[in-house]
Amino acid sequence: MFLAWKEIKYSKTRFALIIGVMVLVSYLVYFLTGLAYGLAQDNRTSVDKWDADAIVLTDESNTNINMSMITLGQAEEVSGDETALLGQTAGVVRKEGETGESSKINVTFFGIDPDEFIMPDVIEGKPFSNKDEVVADISLKEEDGIEIGDNIQLAGSDKTVTVTGFTENAKFNVAPVLYTTIDSYQEIRFEAIDDSENGRISAVIVRDNSEDLTGVEIGDDGLIPYAINDYIFKIPGYSAQVLTFGLMIGFLVVIAAVVIGIFIYVLTLQKSSLFGVMKAQGISSGYIAKSVIAQTFILSTVGVGIGLLLTLGTSLVLPAAVPYQNNSLFLIAITALLILVAVSGALFSVRTVVKIDPLEAIG
Repeated sequence: MFLAWKEIKYSKTRFALIIGVMVLVSYLVYFLTGLAYGLAQDNRTSVDKWDADAIVLTDESNTNINMSMITLGQAEEVSGDETALLGQTAGVVRKEGETGESSKINVTFFGIDPDEFIMPDVIEGKPFSNKDEVVADISLKEEDGIEIGDNIQLAGSDKTVTVTGFTENAKFNVAPVLYTTIDSYQEIRFEAIDDSENGRISAVIVRDNSEDLTGVEIGDDGLIPYAINDYIFKIPGYSAQVLTFGLMIGFLVVIAAVVIGIFIYVLTLQKSSLFGVMKAQGISSGYIAKSVIAQTFILSTVGVGIGLLLTLGTSLVLPAAVPYQNNSLFLIAITALLILVAVSGALFSVRTVVKIDPLEAIG
């Protein structure tokens, strides 16, 4: 460690270049990880808020809640420890009185019974109590200027709903969720309210403590229960985003290892005569190898640390519209992985150090 640190202090410019490369690579990896995690969460936060174990959809829907239509009669046959009705539909809304493309907002409506467990916690305002009232995700206030008491009009329709409160972390397929009554959902989607057993909803959400959904019973062969985690992975676009960003981040980590490995290898070759002199003086190959590894550890730790600080600073100034979220576990794992792969890349230089012949290096 002494030799490694002394050399870094002596050749500041050379090693600053290596640190700079590590900073840029680590910053890019951290930032892409935050974007990937933020996008993934924007697909699923409203589902996570249910704190449920299963979702019951129609077999023909192919796990797509947009295509699932269950009658109220069928929903009554679903049993578990707790069940809740859910109607889901996508829509486009604008604040009443506003016009133009920029005022349109893509949203998802969740029709629910406010007395059932999937009713979200309201952090501002009050829960909806009547038809045509909604509780909205807080992003509508932060990004679009929607306030409590505002009337929101559905695009292509005269129907309006009134915002009574806001909840947090309620997005589905990257769109903010508006929670309303089942009657309002039916009116928005089917343009008619049907309280009979033929009235339609999208899904039944189930809480059940039994394993493998054995406690979830359905009385119609056209309905299938799915574990929540399985359903989340099949949300349209979710798995593709996770896999794409995962591969990108993985390749960036490998690239970081190769770049740092090449830099250290080149430096080792440049110092082969110096190492030869050290060997002639009786300094062992093991000591020199440990110095090379320690040097790489110092450089990678400093570079990754600066990259992490830049990422945390950037996250504080990003606009609310950017789907960026940091996850402490991901940050810790990536930090350890970047340092580990950088040190692993330096092992190629160790092999070179061992092969150095003192006489040839001096000559």
